[in-house]
Amino acid sequence: MPSESAHRTSAQPVVRSDGTKPEVFSPATAERRLTIERWLLSAHSSAGHARMEWRMYGLAMLSLGALFSAVRIPGRLVQAVAVSTDPQDIDAVLEEALQGGPVICDVRGPRYYALVPPSVPRTWREAVEDWQSQEVECLGSGTYLGVPVLDAVDFPRRGNGSYWAVPMASAGSLCRPLSVARLVAAGVHALDEARALWPTDAPLTPRLASGTAVASAHENGPPFGVNEGPGPC
Repeated sequence: MPSESAHRTSAQPVVRSDGTKPEVFSPATAERRLTIERWLLSAHSSAGHARMEWRMYGLAMLSLGALFSAVRIPGRLVQAVAVSTDPQDIDAVLEEALQGGPVICDVRGPRYYALVPPSVPRTWREAVEDWQSQEVECLGSGTYLGVPVLDAVDFPRRGNGSYWAVPMASAGSLCRPLSVARLVAAGVHALDEARALWPTDAPLTPRLASGTAVASAHENGPPFGVNEGPGPC
């Protein structure tokens, strides 16, 4: 059933938390959002249960390997390409490098999950094996990914969690494998050139409007982004 916003006759402006680029929430965008939601939730054995997870936790554990797979990229590779630990800088670089393909960021790594076609673990097997030396993993069948609710598009200023570093533009719109491969290669090259600057996966440090860095929502412990094993009941 369409949400209330899908019946509005006038567009409603939505201001992002960073105060930039206000978006217009129109009936067309509401319908597109619902279409993306339905597509994503079809990766769960129970769409209703997944919606409950979104409402309660902001994340739904969705099965990989059927609708989409994911390439998990450690934060240091992406930070080296962006030459920054500011999530706003990194997200802009990811959007450009991956041509708008969807990317989820788990801030507790930080780790980035580029959503790719489900066949990538099989058709890109040689590249996937090479990536493992850089702790880049291609996650497919038998793996469950914590997918944030669609309106989680900003770095969480408090606590931990995941957000869409690059939101999904439309249902079924995924990252091109070649673009992901080029991003990984660029990250490896950048690390080789300046490894001293990016020795580990540094915490993300968003800046305030004045340009002052603020504390990251980084904690020790495994991220709640992936579960390699049986899915939720």
